[in-house]
Amino acid sequence: MIESLITSKTRVKLLLKFFLNSDSTSYLRNLASEFGESSNAIRVELNRFEEAGLLKTNLSGNKKIYRANTSHPLYSDLNNIIRKYTGLDHIIEKIVKKLGDVEKVYVSGDIAQGMDSKIIDLIFTGTNLDKIFLMDLIEKAEKLIGRKIRFIIYEEKEFEKIAKKMNGHRFLLWQR
Repeated sequence: MIESLITSKTRVKLLLKFFLNSDSTSYLRNLASEFGESSNAIRVELNRFEEAGLLKTNLSGNKKIYRANTSHPLYSDLNNIIRKYTGLDHIIEKIVKKLGDVEKVYVSGDIAQGMDSKIIDLIFTGTNLDKIFLMDLIEKAEKLIGRKIRFIIYEEKEFEKIAKKMNGHRFLLWQR
């Protein structure tokens, strides 16, 4: 649906990259490689976002590093639109309400990296979560959003130990 509103595929990819996960940073050549597009097309869109104040930049050596400007008045609106586009808002809200003692929900994988994906990886932390009920909810959510959902459940302390070992791996903490 977002593609019908925003016709530039590069612009959509950049929105996903920077506005789904506010910690995402990147530079021009890396984005060109990641998106499989020319650096010229990406540069044009990055310049537009920067001129609009939606992206912040800083220099690291000879690289211009881009990141979302979370203090921009439209940041939270764009973040919500991107979450709706990926289906994350619908999935997590429905699941968390009905699942039990969920402490936190993390998004992992490509989506946490700011890349669009047909697979959504979720990590639930908590105790006494009903796994059978969760599988039923996941199956319904997959049909609703047209994406595959993979999940794993940990106790919070167990996940913290695993996350430390996976230094450099991005986890996006879901917050309402």
